[in-house]
Amino acid sequence: MARPSDEPRNFESHSDLSGSARDVVQAGNVQGGVHFHRETDPNRVGPPRQLPGDVGTFVNRRNEIRTLDAVLRRERGGASGAAGVYVITGTAGVGKTSLALHWAHGVRDRFPGGQLYVNLRGYDPGEPVTAEQALDHFLRALGVAPSSTPARLEDRSALFRSLLADQRALVVLDNAATVSQVRPLLPGNPDCLVLVTSRHRFSGLVARDGAHRLRLDVFSEQDAVRLLHTVTAGYRVLTDTDTNLSELARLCARLPLALRIAAERASSRPLMPLDELIADLRDESALWGALTAEEDDESDAVRTVFAWSYRALSEAAARLFRLLGLHPGPEFGVSAAAALAGTTVSVTRQLLDVLTGAHVLEQAAYGRFQFHDLLRIYAAQQAAQYEDEEARDSALARILKHYLFALARAISHIAPLDRPVPLPDQYPDAVVEEFTDRAAALQWFELEQANLVSAVRTAAASGQHEVAWRIAALMRSVYVSRNPFQEWIAVAETGLASATAIGDRRGQAEMRDSLGKAYLQSQRLDEAELHQREALRLRRETGDRYGEGIAVNALGLLDWRRRRLADAEARFQEGREIFRSLADLRWEALLLSNLGMTRFDGLRLDLAATDLTEAVRLCREAGDRAYEGNALFYLSMTQRERGEPEAALSTIRQALDISRTDRLTAWGAFWILELARIQRALGEPGEALVSCHESAVAQRQIGDRNREAAALDSAGEAYRDLGRLTEAAKFHRMAVASYRDTRDQWALANALVNLALALSDAGDGEGAAGCAAEAAAVLSSFDDARATAQRERITGLLP
Repeated sequence: MARPSDEPRNFESHSDLSGSARDVVQAGNVQGGVHFHRETDPNRVGPPRQLPGDVGTFVNRRNEIRTLDAVLRRERGGASGAAGVYVITGTAGVGKTSLALHWAHGVRDRFPGGQLYVNLRGYDPGEPVTAEQALDHFLRALGVAPSSTPARLEDRSALFRSLLADQRALVVLDNAATVSQVRPLLPGNPDCLVLVTSRHRFSGLVARDGAHRLRLDVFSEQDAVRLLHTVTAGYRVLTDTDTNLSELARLCARLPLALRIAAERASSRPLMPLDELIADLRDESALWGALTAEEDDESDAVRTVFAWSYRALSEAAARLFRLLGLHPGPEFGVSAAAALAGTTVSVTRQLLDVLTGAHVLEQAAYGRFQFHDLLRIYAAQQAAQYEDEEARDSALARILKHYLFALARAISHIAPLDRPVPLPDQYPDAVVEEFTDRAAALQWFELEQANLVSAVRTAAASGQHEVAWRIAALMRSVYVSRNPFQEWIAVAETGLASATAIGDRRGQAEMRDSLGKAYLQSQRLDEAELHQREALRLRRETGDRYGEGIAVNALGLLDWRRRRLADAEARFQEGREIFRSLADLRWEALLLSNLGMTRFDGLRLDLAATDLTEAVRLCREAGDRAYEGNALFYLSMTQRERGEPEAALSTIRQALDISRTDRLTAWGAFWILELARIQRALGEPGEALVSCHESAVAQRQIGDRNREAAALDSAGEAYRDLGRLTEAAKFHRMAVASYRDTRDQWALANALVNLALALSDAGDGEGAAGCAAEAAAVLSSFDDARATAQRERITGLLP
């Protein structure tokens, strides 16, 4: 059955990896199971090219480069198991990322399937990137729309492996801290290569997954001096001796990160004798040694160079550097930096240029900046030391409100029909993010999603609870169409804790609603009901009639999912009256559509047709095309069951036109199964089979096992109409197996009925009786009219 959310979903403005009739062979030639062949997404411009820029003055590492080059000479084409995996390990600042990216750029043409890159941020002071988040990033790069990304980690990983199964791709996993971050990101295709950089040795990955390890040590003195020569060439007079450069290299512990910062400072002061620069750094080293009790020479050297470079910055640049250490997320844009510092965008852009020029900040992409994790920690330490508590709190409040107001503007484009979340006052002279359209707003959201999640956590931890729950509430408008359940639930729980901490009942209700939606869509119905009942109580206490109607509708959907149809109908009637009293056409149409859906399930077809026809009219009047399509879908089902297949065909074609025009790919992939049923009713089982296969292809790529099983079950019915009973039973068995895994009892019962009938037609009385008996046992827990009708279909087959 269809599974609409209690609010219209928002869908991507580009095409998913949906199937089409071209993905499958024609009905008369189908042998065995469904064959999935991925059609090229017309919106993709080619394989992903995600590698960050190469290091401009990369030197040395000749032996390591030769080791990596040897990887490509190995014959891996016929190997089995995981893809080739190489772990580049070494201490912080030793140049692991630089080596991986430099080598990757040099061999990228050897990987025509593309190059994928993610910084897993395993050593940042903030939250690391999870495997789920990394896979979401990779799948989008491979052409999968966010609305079609599977929710579960295992399904995302499986889809990722499927998409790279016939590709030769390079995957760079930077700054990994745990095996759990890495293992789900391994393609499984031996023609792919995975480069992992980490401070850990990953012995388990070596032992279990056959990974190779390359340990990166600090530079030799000769190589360190060569790097200093290379970076400073053309900037300084030729009076720097190798002896002086050797001393500078020693003070930097021969670590590339420290050497580059020192070389940049030397280059920016071409007339200052190197002896003076070295003496300055040596004094800094002595000062640092007096302030620290650590016995790690490499760490001390790195921090000494940081301090030395930091003290050379102008006060404005140093202040921005310090405040950026307070940023809640791992990466930021110019506007966010300006908000944090309380300066204009133009001034901030100039200061960011100074910081990147000094190598204390990295430009990750155009307009996007990030710290090396060691520098981020150092910047935060400087903020704690040189900014008083009031200044730190003010800066943090500015950046958190910046993300709140920017997100609110983005949501007004992404989900313009959602009720706005009330906002606090904005601070004076705030930096404003502007969006020209929905696509721009979505692009901003995807870029800032990790920062928004961090902003919720940071706001809650710093006592800015009003901001925490509001950002969490706004994120719900995107989460409902993408289902990142782990992140969604964590964000909503943090928002709920913040709203509770300040006694904000409106905020508590919003967060309960968000959690209820997340649990409903992830099939955790008991938790969903708990939160929605609490949301309803809070809405009624605060006199929020609009919110009350939303909670009533959500509880009706829970009853519908559990096939408590009479209870669901009463809920939808109640919700409809609430929104009718509020003169809210959009929500009245949604409740009426849900009411018609419930009456259809209860075989009250005339009432369902009346409700759904009116729902279509109201959706059109309200301009809600997504739910117009959903109402048309259920109306077509009702018309077909009333014996009006021609009318049903016209209606479902209208729904499918909406899905194509508005790119509602996930819904369209399910709606096409009704076209298959109508085609069977019109005596066209071959055409129905093609429609079933198209749906199955799309659902496999989306990762929705329940709806893929529905497509397989429907294909089995088409095969039965064609008299091809062996294939029919095979497809029904596949559907039964999937429903057992997903624990969808109602769908399992229907698939078992279909399998019993196919086996009976094939002359397998014993098999038919066994399936009929199991179907009857499952159906005994349902007491609605449709369950009764299903039991009657198999009465004669029972033992």
